[in-house]
Amino acid sequence: MKISKTENGSSLCLALEGRLDTNTAPELENTLKNSIDGITELTIDMQSLDYLSSAGLRVLLGAQKTMNKQGQMQVTHVNDTIMEIFEVTGFVDILTIK
Repeated sequence: MKISKTENGSSLCLALEGRLDTNTAPELENTLKNSIDGITELTIDMQSLDYLSSAGLRVLLGAQKTMNKQGQMQVTHVNDTIMEIFEVTGFVDILTIK
């Protein structure tokens, strides 16, 4: 998985490319831990994300919990396959998806 980071003041956008699974979820988790101090607006861009596993969902849930305390988080450019995963798991009710 490739993570592209764009920071603008207190806004951070992480664009994900490839597969967010058991092998790559720790990479995203570390990137988030090292990047979201002082961030009030987090965007996760999934335009180039092909696959999302439960390990990836766990990292997204952790990021959402953190951002609930310090600002807001949104997930953008979700394809039909990933949207179906969000719907089946109930994440559509947890995440702000645009």
